[in-house]
Amino acid sequence: MTGVPASAAGASAAGGAARPKTVRRQAGLWNIANILTMLRLVLVPVFVLLLMHGDGYDPAWRAFAWAAFAIAMITDLFDGHLARAYDLVTDFGKIADPIADKAIMGAALICLSILGDLPWWVTGVILFRELGITLMRFWVIRHAVIPASRGGKMKTLAQGTAVGMYVLVLTGPLATLRWWVMAVAVVLTVVTGLDYVKQAVVLRRAGLAKSREALRARSGGEPSGQGSTR
Repeated sequence: MTGVPASAAGASAAGGAARPKTVRRQAGLWNIANILTMLRLVLVPVFVLLLMHGDGYDPAWRAFAWAAFAIAMITDLFDGHLARAYDLVTDFGKIADPIADKAIMGAALICLSILGDLPWWVTGVILFRELGITLMRFWVIRHAVIPASRGGKMKTLAQGTAVGMYVLVLTGPLATLRWWVMAVAVVLTVVTGLDYVKQAVVLRRAGLAKSREALRARSGGEPSGQGSTR
């Protein structure tokens, strides 16, 4: 035995040069995930113009508005999945994706309330929850990331379905059905919001405790008198 590690010996045999480490390539701004997010942002004013065209009650224009809203919801389903699956996560996407989500849903709720189709308290509850949870995520982001729960995904699906049904001009049983779908969406909005608050408090406490332990470990592991080399 020579006492030289095999990896070192292999490097010497190859001319003494160590094999370079694989560098992870940073995803560029113009990737499919970010383009879908940008498309959703562009669709927000388009959707508002279509929905509020004329007196806001023309069935044809409401159908066009529903199509724009549906496309926006579909892009919401795919951009995050594509970013994670193909390593296309960027700082722009992290910021723009939630903004686009809140913008299209907020615009739809506010417009429907202005038109008198949806009570303002429903719009207020949903927007308060969405903005509050977004701020809550920033509150704990130094310590942990609050993962999207199954309930949160069900909430998003219920909200999108209910708002889409309200955008269309529906009568009879379908008009009654959309009321119940919106009721389910509101309940899920409140329940999942409370669950996120609970998770945020627990994660922040755990993160602060871990930070204090690490600080004590660093301060306790440094011998006194070595703070200066003079």
